[in-house]
Amino acid sequence: MKSDTLEHLIRRTANRFGIDIHRSRSGDSLTGRLSAMLKHHDVDVLLDVGANVGQFAKAIRKAGFGGRIVSFEPLQDAHAKLLLASEHDDDWQVAPRVAIGADQGEVEINVAGNSFSSSILEMLPDHERVAPDSSPIGVEHTPLAPLDIAARSYIGQNDVIFIKIDTQGYENHVLEGATDILARAAGLHVELSLVPLYEGQPLFDEIVEQVRGAGFCMWNIWPGIFDPENGRMLQVDATFFRDSAIGAT
Repeated sequence: MKSDTLEHLIRRTANRFGIDIHRSRSGDSLTGRLSAMLKHHDVDVLLDVGANVGQFAKAIRKAGFGGRIVSFEPLQDAHAKLLLASEHDDDWQVAPRVAIGADQGEVEINVAGNSFSSSILEMLPDHERVAPDSSPIGVEHTPLAPLDIAARSYIGQNDVIFIKIDTQGYENHVLEGATDILARAAGLHVELSLVPLYEGQPLFDEIVEQVRGAGFCMWNIWPGIFDPENGRMLQVDATFFRDSAIGAT
């Protein structure tokens, strides 16, 4: 019996009992589609900026990305958990604890209760209102470095690079410190805010203009957090690739 005929029989039998079965396809998920984009562009190194405890890296690996991952995380506890998460993956490297920005030195980070909302910028009341578990619980001092410096030793001359940036309102500074890497990157994935969630952060249009100015065009937008009181979308993620890739098949 052919597999598609067997699948049809199983689904029809299940339907009689009120159960609807659908085949799971990795490409149906957000990370599955992103993994397909990375494969299409022959990406072999993913720079995971703002890795937290490795949520993104684990998801994109599970979705099929087989290249190297290099993660950057500034918080002490999250960095320790990130090291544990990566220890059985030979192609997942974790850089020494560092915040990524435009300058080199030291910086103070506002630590959020949920860890992944932590930011160099001060959190605004609207963010705390829609995500009470994100309320600040303290501060940490951490080294600060531009991505051009922090990632230099992890990149080979022929590597095809993709950059993921999730730094809670600090994305413009990350981009400013990555001019050399951006010049040779195939694409990037950036968290964008539609409304102010951190003090002084740039919003969607400004970051998109900055990314387009670096030679990239938008390939996809992914839904993010929303206001549970009124349904308004507050954040999205956007994926960009080189303008030269427009129309590629």
